[in-house]
Amino acid sequence: MAVSGIDVTATASEAATSRTRLSDNYDTFLVLLTAQLQNQDPLAPMDSTQFTQQLVQFSQVEQQIRTNEQLEGLAGQYQAAAAGAALSYLGKDAIIEADETYLAGGSANWAYRLPEAADSMKIQVKDMQGRVVYETTSAARGSGEHLFTWDGVKTNGETAADGVYQISISAQNAAGTAITPSVSVRETIMGVDFSGTTPVVITPSGTRELSTIRSVLENG
Repeated sequence: MAVSGIDVTATASEAATSRTRLSDNYDTFLVLLTAQLQNQDPLAPMDSTQFTQQLVQFSQVEQQIRTNEQLEGLAGQYQAAAAGAALSYLGKDAIIEADETYLAGGSANWAYRLPEAADSMKIQVKDMQGRVVYETTSAARGSGEHLFTWDGVKTNGETAADGVYQISISAQNAAGTAITPSVSVRETIMGVDFSGTTPVVITPSGTRELSTIRSVLENG
């Protein structure tokens, strides 16, 4: 008799149902097994290895359900720890892996790191509709980390309105191979949003996943 299927990937909210189904199936298995043993042909008895394997299957399913319950418990503890960490960041500046930041008071700042020296490079600043408002080829191209500051003046000479802007960097080395820089920004964490499955922090540019925060700085 085959063990009926049980979803061992069930969440904690379904674990009780899975355990009930497992118990019901196990009880049915024992009833049928007892009947088979009572009515077996004495001259051709059942192979004991068959129902032993089935008992092992039940044990394995039960262990998998318990493992899922323990993993769910760990996930809950992680979410609680993440919430605590997010709250501890309130009011502090953070280095965040992101390519967009807020222009305010005629200044928007990005940091970018080049894994190797670039022979040519172009930096574009775009608004949140994806339109290029400023571009330059005059920026540091050496290997390592550099700061890029935009004063809010567009390429056409107009002054950009305060708001969120995104940086785009295209670079090539001397052999003409594209280089992929990493970009980060420094922003103040103003709040924490708990409405989703995991908490996110709120900065002047919007919400940020905790996984994008590279470091948190003491203000002062």
